Amino acid sequence: MPDLLLELRSEEIPARMQRKAAADLKKLVTDGLVEAGLTYDAAREYWTPRRLTLDIRGLTIRSKDAHEEIKGPSTKAPEQAVQGFLRKAGYTDISQAHVHSDPKKGDFYVAHIVKPGRAAEEIIAELMPQVIRDFPWPKSMRWGKASAKSGALRWVRPLQSILCTFGPETEEPVVVDFTVGGIRSGNITYGHRFMSNGEPIIVRRFDDYIAKLEKAKVVLDADRRKEMILDDARNLAFASGLELVEDEGLLEEVCGLVEWPVVLMGSFEEEFLAIPPEVIRLTIRANQKCFVTRKQGESVELSNRFILISNIEAKDGGKEIAYGNGKVVRARLSDALYFWKTDQADLPDLEKLQASAKKFGLDLKKPLDQRMARLDALGVTFHAKLGTQGDRVERIMHLAGNILNVLQGNETNKEHVPVGRKSRSWSSLVERAAVLAKADLTTEVVGEFPELQGSMGRKYALLQGEDEAVAAAIEEHYKPQGPSDAVPRDLVSIAVALADKLDTLVGFWLIDEKPTGSKDPYALRRAALGVIRLVLENDLRLDLLTILKIASELYPPERVCPKDKDLQAWVLFTRFEIVKDLLAFFHDRLKVYLKDEGARYDAIDAVLTPDADNLLLVARRVEALIYFINTEDGQNLLAGTKRAANILAAEEKKGTRVAGSVEPSLFNNDEERALFAAIVQAEKDAGEAVESENFSGAMLSLAQLRGPVDAFFEKVLVNDEDEKIRANRLALLARIREATGKVADFSKIAG
Repeated sequence: MPDLLLELRSEEIPARMQRKAAADLKKLVTDGLVEAGLTYDAAREYWTPRRLTLDIRGLTIRSKDAHEEIKGPSTKAPEQAVQGFLRKAGYTDISQAHVHSDPKKGDFYVAHIVKPGRAAEEIIAELMPQVIRDFPWPKSMRWGKASAKSGALRWVRPLQSILCTFGPETEEPVVVDFTVGGIRSGNITYGHRFMSNGEPIIVRRFDDYIAKLEKAKVVLDADRRKEMILDDARNLAFASGLELVEDEGLLEEVCGLVEWPVVLMGSFEEEFLAIPPEVIRLTIRANQKCFVTRKQGESVELSNRFILISNIEAKDGGKEIAYGNGKVVRARLSDALYFWKTDQADLPDLEKLQASAKKFGLDLKKPLDQRMARLDALGVTFHAKLGTQGDRVERIMHLAGNILNVLQGNETNKEHVPVGRKSRSWSSLVERAAVLAKADLTTEVVGEFPELQGSMGRKYALLQGEDEAVAAAIEEHYKPQGPSDAVPRDLVSIAVALADKLDTLVGFWLIDEKPTGSKDPYALRRAALGVIRLVLENDLRLDLLTILKIASELYPPERVCPKDKDLQAWVLFTRFEIVKDLLAFFHDRLKVYLKDEGARYDAIDAVLTPDADNLLLVARRVEALIYFINTEDGQNLLAGTKRAANILAAEEKKGTRVAGSVEPSLFNNDEERALFAAIVQAEKDAGEAVESENFSGAMLSLAQLRGPVDAFFEKVLVNDEDEKIRANRLALLARIREATGKVADFSKIAG
């Protein structure tokens, strides 16, 4: 079977686009070939900064003939209908059609159309210009004289050549001939821009293509380039008594910057090591795309050597390249050192910050306090409808205090919430952490590297002598930011992290800026998931609805109430409905979280009620319910309760009277008496178990009903002829529903 080789060579493709572009090329071409009736054995894409390549093996030579039947009108149909059928079938005379018979409808015309298959070269030549013209680049450009004309070819960078060969391994392949944007396909490519001799490389098929490129200093396989870079970088660092600080994202990026990777080492002055390691790393990474190193065995502190990746083998072994990169790194680190020192110095406008300092209880002798005062004094906007960052910090401070009180007020949290601290009270630590949580947003380092917000705040807090719990909370209050991010464990961090996320959610709900469909510009789904993980993974009982109400009351009504609404009515009624709607959003997010953890959707629905606001208890109920319904007792009880519910529903629909309560004097057999006694006992035991949060115990209490329920349905006829007995027995079934309902709504369980 023949193979297809395709290469699109251009000027540099941005590294961030290369992998996706190669995948897009593979999908577009293979989809197009299959749609045209061809098949293939395997396809693999490749990419470098200057080329996208596709290798397709075992492509069929020709598409199969296509057979199609077109049903026409009756043989007795009018001439107009017959002529329409002929046009549709492409016939010139009705004699070309076949006549089929139907026992009911009689004879009718049928056209048997055969569309001959096409040669693969013809299909490829037709497909490729369309793929190239419609290629889904995020950004593209036109170039040259042709760019002035309408419909000129667009590509991410100027397209320079197209290579397209097709043929079996045992024969000379052919060039698939087509032209797009004035560029004609051929069997020629070129090697490395600087290190090859510039001569054209004539290509037959993939094996000699990749071998000739390598001789011309081009490593086509991106994964191999990554391996070369990583191995050489590790070895070069090791030879200097260091180890490479690995960075998968940077490795992917530099792999997309070179066709022939050459690993070199540069250095900078040791005085720059006074800068925090993460700032050094980001500075070197962002500006020079270089890796940092550290001494072997060191886990935090860096060395003054860095690893750079060149695209050429220099005659001097790369000394000038390393020196040039070192000059740029030194300049950038000089800026970073200036930012670092400036952030620890006094601000020049302290007299203007007195009001803000008084408002938040700040000490203007401390640098981080100064930055918080400036954040408030500058009136930096958080959101046009939700006020400034200073307003937000004030809300977070009050809300975090309330969350702390709720957590500490619940006795069952005591094993997870420490009480008592020698240095300061928990409340003062939480308040201090909340006040300083956003202070680093006005620092020079965070202004240069926004991704360091929080971590720089922690460093600056420790430098000015803050409690470790306060410093940790400044960094951790943003967490968790995703499903794989770590969850804060310290009480101060938990309180401030919850306050930060809940304030955001409540605020955007109040101004009706909720997520819609796939759009979530303020990452509110992520914030809700963060709250859920903070609660569940720290085993915290938190009355969420209470906290949401408190959070909503921290927003001035006149700021968030819509202009067309009555302010008083909005405060009394609408705001509470908004909070309830936000609780429903949490329920939706909790369902997603629990399903991702392996919980059954029907078990979640059976436990989750509209007013459930203790997320931990919901999760524990779900866990206990799933375990129970997977036991034999659970399965049998589930069947019995469903049978009871179905009978009740059917009789209620018919209007059959159901007694308001069970009257034991109307029992006339032992099975009724045994079931009633079991229900009374199960209700008592299950209620006590639920009250003490022993949900497994509650399920075991319900298991007592299994035998009596089975015996009742086996021996007792519910629809007795006596109307009083029938109504009483239906009431007994209703009590089964009520008893099980104390734990879960069994009617929602599938199976």
